[in-house]
Amino acid sequence: MISLSTRQLNRALLARQFLIQRTQLPELDVLEHLIGLQSQAPNPAYISLWTRIEGFAHESLSTLLINRSAVRIALMRSTIFLVTSRDCLTLRPLLQSVLNNGLKGAYGRSLTDVDLTTLAAISRSLVEERPRTFNELGIILQESWPETDQHALSVAARTLVPLVQIPPRGIWGSSGQAIHTSAEHWLNRPLNTNFKLDDLILRYLKAVGPATISDMQAWSGLTRIREVTERLRHRLIIFLNAAGKELFDIPDAEIPEADTSVPVRYLGEFDIVLLSHKDRTRIMADEYRNRVFTVNGIIKATILIDGFVQGLWRIEKNKGTATLVVEPFIPLSHLDKESLTTEGIKLLAFVAPEFTVQEIQFINPA
Repeated sequence: MISLSTRQLNRALLARQFLIQRTQLPELDVLEHLIGLQSQAPNPAYISLWTRIEGFAHESLSTLLINRSAVRIALMRSTIFLVTSRDCLTLRPLLQSVLNNGLKGAYGRSLTDVDLTTLAAISRSLVEERPRTFNELGIILQESWPETDQHALSVAARTLVPLVQIPPRGIWGSSGQAIHTSAEHWLNRPLNTNFKLDDLILRYLKAVGPATISDMQAWSGLTRIREVTERLRHRLIIFLNAAGKELFDIPDAEIPEADTSVPVRYLGEFDIVLLSHKDRTRIMADEYRNRVFTVNGIIKATILIDGFVQGLWRIEKNKGTATLVVEPFIPLSHLDKESLTTEGIKLLAFVAPEFTVQEIQFINPA
């Protein structure tokens, strides 16, 4: 059985994520290939697409959200994802058990006196009557269960009814609270219960493989993945990683040479490339984890040098000036600094086009 090095896994991931070369595929096709983008905050998804799609413009994604071709909804790991409408309708039933388990683990004790079937029916009626904020939904639901925590009721509603966050939430340059309605009401289509877990795993491998069973579980939040890989084993290619664990992959999937040259890249917060595997060493050294993943659940914006996370970035806006602050973890070579500057100028033009003064500041590594 062939073993793959960390660098080979890195190059495979970058290639399948359009991070070696930007793609010219339409935005909707890219979203489907990626199986969505993690989207707790609205703006990072725009940066994730900008760094993957040649000539990407804000309006391209905003239009998809406005015309209901894409939505933001809780899916993998009970986390908000930006996905195509088709994926919303097919993935949500498949991942319902993940949301149910998350609700039970976090709020099970708070909801012991709540009839969840009744709560689901009331919640659906409320959000389909008109879109509601989480706070508004919780307040109304508490009228039926006055002794129950309001936030627990809201989370239960989001779990039991597939709630999508509708525009202007998610539109670049817009602000305000998230308002929700049901996916079926917003898209005027029912959920699709015919999509199978086997199909999801095959799509996952196409987007981020090769991967171990633990990787698949960490990405999706689902269990019993081993049963799926055993069913699919005859259709898959099996490799080994450096630790001797099985890596599953689809036939003919791209695995570039380990020494393939890759450009520097700026990744936005919560970029899915950092969240698709349990073992993240194919993209980030373990020693950097605590600098990227914060205790309050934020995954910071990062820079890739030679395909690996080697620093952070942020944009500071002050008195008419937008400054891209680059904080590398390692000393930069002249070529890397030059490449980050060239790409950073493009990033500033995308993120802060309204600022006439745009600067780049490099912070020396500690």
